[in-house]
Amino acid sequence: MKLFTIRGLVAAATLFSASFAAAETLTLSTPDADTSEITLAANKFAELVSAKTNGELTIKVFANGTLYGGDPSAGVKQLAGGSLDMLLNSTSLYATFNPKFTAIAIPYQFRDIEQLRAYLDSDLGKELQGDLSNIGILGLDLWSRPLRQITNSKLPITAPADLKGMKLRVPNNPLWVEFFGAMGAAPTPMAFAEVYNALQLKVVDGQENPINVPVSARLFEVQKYATISNHIADAWVLGMNPARYEGLSDAFKSALQDAAKETEAWKAENDAADIAKSLETLKAKGMEVNELTEEQRQAFVDVAAGLSETFAALVKDQSFFDRTQSFAKTN
Repeated sequence: MKLFTIRGLVAAATLFSASFAAAETLTLSTPDADTSEITLAANKFAELVSAKTNGELTIKVFANGTLYGGDPSAGVKQLAGGSLDMLLNSTSLYATFNPKFTAIAIPYQFRDIEQLRAYLDSDLGKELQGDLSNIGILGLDLWSRPLRQITNSKLPITAPADLKGMKLRVPNNPLWVEFFGAMGAAPTPMAFAEVYNALQLKVVDGQENPINVPVSARLFEVQKYATISNHIADAWVLGMNPARYEGLSDAFKSALQDAAKETEAWKAENDAADIAKSLETLKAKGMEVNELTEEQRQAFVDVAAGLSETFAALVKDQSFFDRTQSFAKTN
């Protein structure tokens, strides 16, 4: 009986040791605050992965770009190099490394988030996802992001002329520079980590982002006006270091893939509710919010239409640009 007990204990200890050895922990970095839509989605992803692996695969989420010093481009390079396990960042950033990602952001191309989601799930989205391997990154999934809006400290924006002379922070992407420059603004590329201070010190007058960003980044403290323009679509890349991925068991790989898809669906639903909540918050914090009428919106659409050849040149792949435009018109 005693021998059986000892053998049983040894077997149990061996089983525990094997289970412990099989456990893995991955880090996942996001660019925005704990309360931002992308960090909330990252935490949901981590929760799903844990549930699917009975806690054996842990995702530790780090917000505010802390793991890459707030430099998004450096984060992408670190992900490819292996010093980051996983990274969530925008497709507008990845356009710096692969201009084809610019095709997502053609102003007023997608009518709504559902059409954008369909695009990201299409063969075109899969092509972009696969292209990430060219820069040493495994694309686990592409997640939709709310459409972008404009905030500023000067006046309500109802026409392109209202942007004339306005110093507007934009991502480090030439499409934004061309689009806002065509309306007479002074677009200023800048890392988002610098935006609050730049607005506070009047280095720039405004910025544009999904409407939840002024809430999570507390931009309502340094901005007075918000305009619901829905001018540009953007998305998130859920990227992973390929060597880190290949070192995982098949079960863990499957859990990551399944959790990524489930999180994207959860995020789209959560974003819709968050937009309404964000608008209420901004108004409660003293910001004036105006939404473009169809007639006002058309003036911005016309500016974008006049830049079609410029945008195609920025994508640097005429076929991909044309196929994206065709998708947007026929789906």
